Amino acid sequence: MPKSRQYDARAEQIIRKLDLKPHPEGGFFRETYRSIGKIRPDSLDLIYTGERNHSTCIYFLLTSASFSALHRIHQDEIWHFYDGSPIHLHTLSPEGYYTKTVIGRDIDKGELPQVVVPGGTWFGATVVNEEEYSLVGCTVAPGFDFRDFEPGERTDLAGKFPEHQEIIKRLTRD
Repeated sequence: MPKSRQYDARAEQIIRKLDLKPHPEGGFFRETYRSIGKIRPDSLDLIYTGERNHSTCIYFLLTSASFSALHRIHQDEIWHFYDGSPIHLHTLSPEGYYTKTVIGRDIDKGELPQVVVPGGTWFGATVVNEEEYSLVGCTVAPGFDFRDFEPGERTDLAGKFPEHQEIIKRLTRD
């Protein structure tokens, strides 16, 4: 069987077995944990509206046929590598610093099994190897809420960070 069909079959099997659904930024996901405990609004920074769970966690699967579009949230997000190809995590700080980090299991090659994206940082992801998938987990604290999610708009980001137009064009859907 050609490699592309093998990777498609394996990705489809994982999507089915883990009951993953399409994610708005690209890829597939399923929330696996949402803490029962909640943080009251008066205990959160002013950027939050309403209460938040202490923490949330998802599975996230991405294939080389797609990408996770640039977006940002208020919270820190921790990425954990599980299976498949390493992933490139692209980050753009509020000050305009771009970083590409490899999340994977081969520590001897400089891959990191876990990476933290600070809150307020623009980030997106791509699968390193062609015709493969990546399965990762993402943990967010305070817990994720779509009120905290901001998709990256190509024109706006390119205006703010003109030196990074190439990666912005690659990781936005405008």
